[in-house]
Amino acid sequence: MIDFADIAQSIAQVLAVGLVIGAGLPALFAFGMRAIAAGEGGTDATGVTTAPNPALKYLGYFLYALVAAVILLGILWITRQTISHHLDIQIFPAGAYK
Repeated sequence: MIDFADIAQSIAQVLAVGLVIGAGLPALFAFGMRAIAAGEGGTDATGVTTAPNPALKYLGYFLYALVAAVILLGILWITRQTISHHLDIQIFPAGAYK
């Protein structure tokens, strides 16, 4: 017998992860760009000069590093079986390998 509640729950989980990764990572990258731009200082549209803000620049660099780490972790997850087979290195816990 088909359990539609389990299927609906699985679909919802895949949808949630897809939204977080598919929309969340580009949004973090965009926030990083905005933070670095705001941290640079300069002159705005009204002609007012603003001082540089190093904290915003570091926040932007941190967000860039976070996005890069998530991408690298995703690539390692996808290639975990190949890495384990050819190099005999298990990066993730033993339950991730079949």
